[in-house]
Amino acid sequence: MDLGTSLAQLWESTGIYGFFHSDMRLLGFLPGEAVMIVIGLVLLYLGIAKKFEPLLLVPIGFGGVLANVPLVGISGAEGFLGIIYGFGIANGLFPLMIFMGVGAMTDFGPLLAHPKTALLGAAAQFGIFFTLISALVASKFVPGLSYTVEQASAISIIGGADGPTAIFAATRLAPELLGAIAVAAYSYMALVPIIQPPIMKLFTTKAERQIVMKQLRHVSKREKILFPLVVLALCILFLPAATPLIGALMFGNLAKESGVVDRLSDTMQNALINIVTILLGLAVGSRLQAETFLQPATLGIILLGLIAFAIGTATGLLLAKVMNKFSKDPINPLIGAAGVSAVPMAARVVSKVGQQENPQNVLLMHAMGPNVAGVIGSAVAAGILMALNGVL
Repeated sequence: MDLGTSLAQLWESTGIYGFFHSDMRLLGFLPGEAVMIVIGLVLLYLGIAKKFEPLLLVPIGFGGVLANVPLVGISGAEGFLGIIYGFGIANGLFPLMIFMGVGAMTDFGPLLAHPKTALLGAAAQFGIFFTLISALVASKFVPGLSYTVEQASAISIIGGADGPTAIFAATRLAPELLGAIAVAAYSYMALVPIIQPPIMKLFTTKAERQIVMKQLRHVSKREKILFPLVVLALCILFLPAATPLIGALMFGNLAKESGVVDRLSDTMQNALINIVTILLGLAVGSRLQAETFLQPATLGIILLGLIAFAIGTATGLLLAKVMNKFSKDPINPLIGAAGVSAVPMAARVVSKVGQQENPQNVLLMHAMGPNVAGVIGSAVAAGILMALNGVL
């Protein structure tokens, strides 16, 4: 082989050559891979500089950068990220392991102390089903958007503001849209402090936001141990499709509340969930490839996800207002906004907004009831959609 041929091969192995010879072009001239690397850097900026859900946006953003390195195929079946994706995302393992950790970190006491707030967690899931219909309607009337029923179902789960559930549903219903769905879900989770307060103030009056709620009753250890077993039993009987998610969540919670397997509970709360979060973030980032992400349908997913999240917040607020009218004990409608399952951020935002109106009003524990109910609600909604689409 002569020197000229060797130099040509060396040049063709560089990233510069790969970018200039990209098959995917944005606006006809921008290399798609370069655009996606910039998007990955934006996610890193949001996670590091703005501290928006950094535990997930940092690995997702970095994975997105790696996925668009030209020529080497890092996201392919034999690539570094492709192996991680195949091991834990394609089969839905990582979201289930995350749910075990979430269950081990969750206290369902506020929900058991005020069971009516479970209705607020259910109401917030209305955004999911509204967005499902919206996605199907948009496919009929909006040029460039075309979603199947399975894809629309996967997109709608973004409204639950529950990243693991959204990923699990997407891997079952529309794996080709996983990258856009995951980024939308975690982005809106990170933006809860920005998105929710204006909606809260739009749908509630100042007097309603100042309502002080009665102190929650004490919940016994026996109730906390029985709760995950009862929820699992109901899920098995009525919605087996949701059993993987609900089962993982309840197993983690039972380990925490039983008090006899503290080592297992501690591992799920710390080491396990941290390790899986790293791998899940990188694997999700691997789906941010230019050829699949830079499509009109992706912009539609981002917009539909925002609609789902806003509708879920609003319906939770509206139901809380109705409940307050008929409840013996006052209910601050703000806690309805926590029905989306961005735990515990949504509950913290509710508490913050409540204290802005009344510094003596502490709503955090009251908001945790609908917040943890929303985790269960989003998993149930995902199970319903998977069952309707024949995916078990």
